[in-house]
Amino acid sequence: MENSGEREALLDIKRGSWNAFPYFIGTVVGLQLAGGWLSNLIVYLIDEFNINSIDAAQISNVVCGTATLIPVAAAVVADSFLGCFSVIWISFIIYLLGLISLLLTSTLDNLRPIRCENGSESCVGPSSFQYAAVYVSLALTTMGLGGTGYTITTMGASQFSNPKHQTRYFNWHYLAVYVSSLVTSTGIVYVEDNLSWAWGFGICLVANLVGLAIFLIGSRYYRFVKPRGSPFIGLARVVVASVRKRKTAISSQITDYYYGDDANINAMLEAPSTCLRSLNRAALKTKGDMQENGTILKPWEICTVQQVEDLKTLIQILPLWSSAILVATPIGIQMSLSVLQALTMDRHMGQSVRIPAATMLVFTIIFTALCLGLFDHIIWPVLKKVTRIDRDLTPLQRIGVGHVFNVASMVVSAVVESKRRGIGRFQDPENGTNVIGRMSVFWLVPQLALVGIAEAFHYPGQVSLYYQEFPTCLKGMATAMISLLIGMAFYLSGAVIEIVRSVTDWLPEDINNGRLENVYWVLVVLGVFNFGYYVLCSWMYKYKNNNVHDQMEEDGQIVLN
Repeated sequence: MENSGEREALLDIKRGSWNAFPYFIGTVVGLQLAGGWLSNLIVYLIDEFNINSIDAAQISNVVCGTATLIPVAAAVVADSFLGCFSVIWISFIIYLLGLISLLLTSTLDNLRPIRCENGSESCVGPSSFQYAAVYVSLALTTMGLGGTGYTITTMGASQFSNPKHQTRYFNWHYLAVYVSSLVTSTGIVYVEDNLSWAWGFGICLVANLVGLAIFLIGSRYYRFVKPRGSPFIGLARVVVASVRKRKTAISSQITDYYYGDDANINAMLEAPSTCLRSLNRAALKTKGDMQENGTILKPWEICTVQQVEDLKTLIQILPLWSSAILVATPIGIQMSLSVLQALTMDRHMGQSVRIPAATMLVFTIIFTALCLGLFDHIIWPVLKKVTRIDRDLTPLQRIGVGHVFNVASMVVSAVVESKRRGIGRFQDPENGTNVIGRMSVFWLVPQLALVGIAEAFHYPGQVSLYYQEFPTCLKGMATAMISLLIGMAFYLSGAVIEIVRSVTDWLPEDINNGRLENVYWVLVVLGVFNFGYYVLCSWMYKYKNNNVHDQMEEDGQIVLN
């Protein structure tokens, strides 16, 4: 028994931190490679299912939006019932089933319509059965992708108790994400376009299996956080209790408030903050709230001070979070429309190599990875010497820089599209269709590069900000908040495209006959307005976790925030 106890104690010492790090990074790489089906989804729907281009882009937006909304539900389930580990392996299995069914749609002829011949005007769309087959496949893969992606981020961060190490983990995590996505957007997309869709989806399936194997093998090194019940129930209790006690006078005495298990160490306690004071009533002790032994008699009429402060933190950060939606929306629109632009442009590199349209999105990944790797260690230190600034950028400043680059990318997108449409038509020798003149597809690189730089400042900064600022009970939701805003942005981007299609002629089936640049100019106006809103929100926001932020600045470890 002693030997068994010693082994358990030794194993506990080995759990978490950098011992678990290789397994999480390996799992992330497998997940990203398995996402090769999503990178080229628009082209797959157009080429293999004869779906028109704008509708294919809309389906892609819905899939991307759903894949980034599911993590919110996954976070709630993980925090309340199953824990991150169980949610991840179950999602892996669902993902596996989805990839198998998607592979079948690419190999079985009766699961997809007859492919259109080049130049044919009598293409037959998918039947109801074929639509059902591809939609079921997309539903399963989307659920699997959404259930694993951000949950693995949360579980990986929970392996570290030191904020500096958490920040380093986020840095390595996102570097692995972007490097793997680079391979996906080039290698796997090339296989899908030039060999076969079956081979491409097969590679995704194998990557999924490898990622699952790595995740399970490393389980002995993981630090597990037990589910503590849904934090939202506690937050809901604050709202209900404060409403029920709305006529109760607010006290300034610490002894009048309920602190839960800390009730007997009043010397260490502080009165509730004065911000959103009306919520403080939820923690006021009134007659009938407590039993004689100090336990709660009516849980929906009294809460702890900590629960009140947790809700205040969430409310105060929501305006900042909401400003990110109109940053992600243009990115979602640009991702789908850039692929459609690339399909109409000269994609040849040399005489024999033809770049897949979806591969152009790799430039966003490249510039994001470059910015992540170079900014903190090379670019910013040089700028500090030149400008004589002695402080690092704060999290809010980094996010603001992301806003600026995002607006700049839309300006460049509008200018490039105007130039693309200004070139005369020519006959594509490969498919016999009329295409806007031989403008090189590499003209799309500047706008994609600016989006990549914006993402390097914006999204990792958001994750780090929320993870540091959110209360402990909502750490799981901190990373899911990013997925929630991205999901909402993808749905909003689909709605914007539908509105544009219904009230203008800017987005016809053949974008060569439309005015795509006008869509980008509208996004520029929205971006400028949204940046002003963000500046106002960030000016009013006060960091809740100043100690962590200050310590990280002293140690020179602010990397992503």
